[in-house]
Amino acid sequence: MTIQNVPSLYDWVGGIETLNRLTTRFYLHVKADALLGPVFAHMGADHPAHVAVFLGEVLGGPAAYSEQYGGHPHMVKQHLNRHLTQEQRRRWVGLLLETADELGMPDDPEFRSALVGYLEWGSRLAVINSQAGASVDENASMPKWGWGEVKGPYIIPKE
Repeated sequence: MTIQNVPSLYDWVGGIETLNRLTTRFYLHVKADALLGPVFAHMGADHPAHVAVFLGEVLGGPAAYSEQYGGHPHMVKQHLNRHLTQEQRRRWVGLLLETADELGMPDDPEFRSALVGYLEWGSRLAVINSQAGASVDENASMPKWGWGEVKGPYIIPKE
């Protein structure tokens, strides 16, 4: 049996309006958080909207982040030399999921599994890219996340 017309994660969550509500409320919580507040102390007022547009593109919505801000390389640059910790990463993911619950976002197992998968993957990359010596691949494509993206570890084939 083939399922027809499966919506993107972007459509399932409710589009940019929902993502803007999420990031706006989330970053209010972040500012008040003892662990994360200092990390985002110099965050501009437009930061939540930028993150909403980024998440929208990743989750299958319009390519607005790539068109307006420079895609994934631009996002990576925002994390360079920030020296993020695993504790901060875990708190960031947890607080975002708590905010999603607070706002009554979709909580079906399939959507939340996909969302958690992306947040774990993306936040772990952010930590890696925030450490000394990290660099930006200017040709990196924008991540695209769907209903089942985990493919297994990257293994270099033996010659």
